[in-house]
Amino acid sequence: MQIYFAGSMRGGDADTGLYKKIIAHLRKYGEVLTEHVAHGAEIDSVNTDDWIYERDMSWLRLADVVVADVSVPSIGVGYEIAKAEDMQKRILCLYRPKRGQRLSAMISGNGSFPVMRYRTVGEALNNIDEYFKTR
Repeated sequence: MQIYFAGSMRGGDADTGLYKKIIAHLRKYGEVLTEHVAHGAEIDSVNTDDWIYERDMSWLRLADVVVADVSVPSIGVGYEIAKAEDMQKRILCLYRPKRGQRLSAMISGNGSFPVMRYRTVGEALNNIDEYFKTR
């Protein structure tokens, strides 16, 4: 199985440690095409935006499933989810609520895919296991 992991890179560098743990866990289920997300935006600083877009869209087309952390608002992650939905990919969104911040209604109101809430890394990993057990 090929997995596309999406997480905020340009606005979510504080979450790279979390992303590393999620990506390591996802490897139990298949190849993670987007392991670079765990390294933050700096890893892509040598590439042009056009190149990044083409690479990521290629990976998205290859993916069997998309797992997206939507805890940090990100236009890019939202775009990837929308494209994945258009491509009829399986999608799982993970969301860590934060005080004073609400999840976009375009994600939480979309009944086409689950949005699983978590507070700890362990809960996020358990949500991933639950998702893959039922699909």
